[in-house]
Amino acid sequence: MKRNIVIATVAAAALVAGGTATALAVTGDDESTAAEHSSVQVKDVKDDERDDTVENVSEAKAAKVSAADAIRAALAETRGTAVSVELDDEDGGLVWDVDVLKGSTWHNVEVDPGTGKVLGSWVDKDDDGDDAADTARVNSALKGASTSAGDAAKAAAAKGTVTSVDLDDDGTAGAWEVETTDAKGAEADWHVGLKGDKVTADRSDRHDDRGGKDDHDDRDGQDHDDDGSDD
Repeated sequence: MKRNIVIATVAAAALVAGGTATALAVTGDDESTAAEHSSVQVKDVKDDERDDTVENVSEAKAAKVSAADAIRAALAETRGTAVSVELDDEDGGLVWDVDVLKGSTWHNVEVDPGTGKVLGSWVDKDDDGDDAADTARVNSALKGASTSAGDAAKAAAAKGTVTSVDLDDDGTAGAWEVETTDAKGAEADWHVGLKGDKVTADRSDRHDDRGGKDDHDDRDGQDHDDDGSDD
């Protein structure tokens, strides 16, 4: 369940000081993200881009830090439950976007896929008034679950490079939805149960447009969105 956030402007002094940039999300058109500070720049991985397959391979190879490790780093920064993680292009830089639910508050944490460093974390402002409903759905879906988002990422890693993990909260699958990219750039979708580590193919054809991450954006009807108790 990808979540839209509006990111706060982060004081430059905080970044210069080397501390973790943390701020409340605010409204406004001027967005400041940690993506520009990512060690993995999109231009670096797309220089030889000819099609989506090449892009998929390039981005997967560029992510030296796994999805599971990105979740671990995010939770070290913000304790809570990781609800989703996605390898994303943020203003020219690749980042791991991790959504963390802490109590009733949603946080977005960005992790450098090249170094594992936390680039920034923000509180998700409830602009559309659906945080309470989202929180209730997540808590209901994860009640009694023994498999975390990080566990799901580890389980599906045998199928290829994990590029996203998202909680299937539609009330039917009761599973984590995981996307992988293989060595040839082919993407595949998998379900990992909330109890145990069984991995099964997702036959729902969520990715009709096989462009990679466009389908995640379309789920919220937005061009830009940022969204996953892991220990």
